[in-house]
Amino acid sequence: MLISQGVLEGRAGSGTYVAEPRQRVRVVRSSAREQPHGSPFRADMKALGKQGDWESLTDAKVPAPADIAARLGIAEGDLCVRTAYEFLADGRPVQLSTSWEPYDLTAGTLVVLPEGGPHAGTGVVNRMAAIGITVSHAVEQPEPRQATAEEASLLGIQKAALVTHIRRTYYSDQGRPVETADIIVPAAHCEIVYEIPINR
Repeated sequence: MLISQGVLEGRAGSGTYVAEPRQRVRVVRSSAREQPHGSPFRADMKALGKQGDWESLTDAKVPAPADIAARLGIAEGDLCVRTAYEFLADGRPVQLSTSWEPYDLTAGTLVVLPEGGPHAGTGVVNRMAAIGITVSHAVEQPEPRQATAEEASLLGIQKAALVTHIRRTYYSDQGRPVETADIIVPAAHCEIVYEIPINR
């Protein structure tokens, strides 16, 4: 209970400690945040006066499970590039994300690995543009749920603490899904703000 209230914090493999006061991080969701160069996450954290960074692990040629295949419009078992991210603000985890891209879309190009090559870390929109694919829009479906044990351990929160699970899918201007991701944001440490650009 004290962990869920932010008084204590658990550290995997170490123990439980009195928590340092933590200001909630504002997580902005907006297509307008895509940057011509560099990372949208780093830009967002810089705007908040924080150092944004992340750790990632990519596996190529991973068979798509049924739910991911449905979101990407491919057959179950088709190969994907899967990348797991842990996003950090001033060294503290504030967001998790698992990204899936159809392998046949980027295979043989310089952007096949999201965190490798000359376009590493520049975001889906910019990477796809580098291979001639225009991303026209994204669809996000946020819903509250409880954190799994693995998510809680990575985020330094109590198991079953409230998180926001965002299912995001990017689409090309041809209507093809080019990437889908499951984004996990801890409710106690972050607030989610949606910016909606208005074209006139």
